[in-house]
Amino acid sequence: MIEKNIKEKRTKLRKLVLSARGKQQPVDLKIKSRNAHKLLLRVEEFQQADNLFCYVSYRSELATQEIIKERLSQGHKVCVPLTIPGKGLEAYEITDPCKDLAPGYCSIPEPIVAQTKKSDPGSIDVVLLPGSVFDLKGGRLGYGGGYYDRFLAQSAPNALRIGLAFELQIVDQVPVMDHDQPLDYLVTEERIIRM
Repeated sequence: MIEKNIKEKRTKLRKLVLSARGKQQPVDLKIKSRNAHKLLLRVEEFQQADNLFCYVSYRSELATQEIIKERLSQGHKVCVPLTIPGKGLEAYEITDPCKDLAPGYCSIPEPIVAQTKKSDPGSIDVVLLPGSVFDLKGGRLGYGGGYYDRFLAQSAPNALRIGLAFELQIVDQVPVMDHDQPLDYLVTEERIIRM
């Protein structure tokens, strides 16, 4: 009964926050994403990371294209997720986001397997995570599939976890469940929160 109530709360909260995120103007998304990127560069562990695993932004998510391009231009390794529906995520190294990505699972840009290289998730230093709802204690709600939680727990348990979100995605407390993986940092367009 308690678990059912938590699941219902999570679903309602996710819908409410994603609706608000989706109502932002494209120009605001761009400006806020750029501001968050500037703040992300101040996180020392991010600067020092040689191997980054980064979501490829889609729709109203905080944009990551410039982050990916900037890391690649500096000679760092960048991996992005390939979703295996019903199973999990795999990490694939890309060298050119314009050539190496194509619409995949749910039309989200994903690596083209034939021209990218599968990467060892155990070698990942930092994971940049998307999500729907976040709190200041490291709580994060994804989109309901548990893909990133499983990836962190099983494949990249030692990687630093940085959530990227807009301020409007932050709530007082995310109703977390046992399988939810906590964040180490949360970066928004306004601040860096270390957990």
